[in-house]
Amino acid sequence: MALQHAARANSKSSLLVSKDPSRLAIKLRSAVAAERSALEELQWRASLENSSYRAALEANPDAIELPASQIENGGVFVAERDDVVVGFAAILPRPDGDAELDALFVEPSLWHRGIGRALVEHCCLEAKAIGAASLHVVGNPHAQKFYHSCGFIELGVQATRFGQGLLMKRSV
Repeated sequence: MALQHAARANSKSSLLVSKDPSRLAIKLRSAVAAERSALEELQWRASLENSSYRAALEANPDAIELPASQIENGGVFVAERDDVVVGFAAILPRPDGDAELDALFVEPSLWHRGIGRALVEHCCLEAKAIGAASLHVVGNPHAQKFYHSCGFIELGVQATRFGQGLLMKRSV
């Protein structure tokens, strides 16, 4: 698949260092299969921070699942700090040739430190490498300001199993 090729072509990890002391030096790289459980646990921690979704998530534990195939196909990327995974994102190719930001989760204690933004930028580069012109997301309305700050524009809303999601996209 094209995504596998892009992951191999971009298999080097990147180190991001900011002069802003509130930002963290992080390393971005492709996820490996052995990290799947740890990434799902991180997704649980981050997701449960939003109290309005807590009951629905606890009633639907299958909602927190990272398919092994996404990792194997090269579509999952992790952010590390001091060799500890502090966030991850996943992209999927879309039938229209663009890419979908399918997951974006950061350790709650490290929110607002540039990790999510770095993961979005990395996903944009990966999406561009597979020929996508845009990166799409069905965003959580609580993260609307974040996505706007990352350059996403709203296209509408979409019903999800947990309520309305914001349909958004940005050019890569």
